[in-house]
Amino acid sequence: MTLVGLDDTDSRERGMCTTYAAARIAARIREADGHVARLLLIRLNPAVKHKTRGNAALCIHTDCAPETAFEIAREEIEASAETADPRTNPGLVVSPTDTVSDAVTQFARDAVTEFHDIADARELIAQEGFLAADWKRGRGLIGALAAVGAWDAFSEWTYEYISYRPRERWGTERDIDYDSVFVAAETGYPAVWDTVDEVEGQAVCVPHTPGPILHGIRGDDPGAVREVAHAIESEPVEQTALFVTNQGTDAHLKQGTISTAKNGHAYRLSGRVATPPETREGGHVFFEIESDGARLQCAAFEPTKRFRDRVRALRVGDDLVVCGELSRGTLKLEKFAVRGLKTTALETPECPTCGCRMKSAGADQGYRCRDCSTSAPGKVEVSVARSIERGWYEVPPCARRHIAKPLVRGRFEWETHAER
Repeated sequence: MTLVGLDDTDSRERGMCTTYAAARIAARIREADGHVARLLLIRLNPAVKHKTRGNAALCIHTDCAPETAFEIAREEIEASAETADPRTNPGLVVSPTDTVSDAVTQFARDAVTEFHDIADARELIAQEGFLAADWKRGRGLIGALAAVGAWDAFSEWTYEYISYRPRERWGTERDIDYDSVFVAAETGYPAVWDTVDEVEGQAVCVPHTPGPILHGIRGDDPGAVREVAHAIESEPVEQTALFVTNQGTDAHLKQGTISTAKNGHAYRLSGRVATPPETREGGHVFFEIESDGARLQCAAFEPTKRFRDRVRALRVGDDLVVCGELSRGTLKLEKFAVRGLKTTALETPECPTCGCRMKSAGADQGYRCRDCSTSAPGKVEVSVARSIERGWYEVPPCARRHIAKPLVRGRFEWETHAER
């Protein structure tokens, strides 16, 4: 089996999409009587500075001869990549076998959680004897090589069925019956997820960029995503493709600790709420968590919408697991679990005679009711009603990262009832 990896053909402003390039290469391989076993869509580390919009790399698994597949892919990338954009630096890597080395597999794993240099990619490509081509700075070689090694690097996979527009429609408003999108989404759920955001009224599956994608349907079952896509009424579809992907798997999250977490990585961290949630300018909500004497700021930014209300409901002392990317010393929350709730608080005691709050009697002298002359040695512990429960809370579909795992997909490694 020949593996054809490619990356970095699109542009934030000019459009295009590397999934489209992969779909076109696959179509041309089939036209040349080759068989395509699968198309892989791999989301790489979302914290990488020099990333494309969704930081996706693609790989085509085919029985086509390596040299033929390489020429087809090279021609297609040259014809379609948006190299006029200074940030677009395509890369192409072809392996003549689907049995890749442990080094390539590890390179793929690290590409999702760590960082790679172009020099490291070039060295490993040469060491493995892979066919390769790059354009401009060739940064896409990193993703292309990672895509080649991805099949053995990960064990959890989901699916995305993408429908593409005719080229003459690129950059124009998409003609879609949005009522049919919401009906199809409801029919396919929960096997098909993140198609729409019911509360915000958004069709999450429809992009707003000028590229070739009409809509992309994600889920756990290949047949189900295809059915939902076909149920959507829209403008003509030029081409479709089914991708096997690591989207919705949390493959980017590393298990870590607050004291050792580093910027540019995504983590699962445990800690207790150390400061009350504070809403700042722009509607962003911040608080700190702590563990073993170390503290870290967490944030729910305005685009996470109603998720911020869950964050605002937290209190100092709540026991959490938080998940998200650490950037500039702040963890951007993707979801969190409440493992323990602070249900009591210390309050100034009430006078048992008149029911009024007592006043401080002075430093270390407790409290006294000046009207009734009653006293108390200190504050008293009282029960506190909470508007949040133990369990998991996540950002809405309209704010979810491609690689982040939605709660509807099932149980998680860090169960909320587990006591530390």
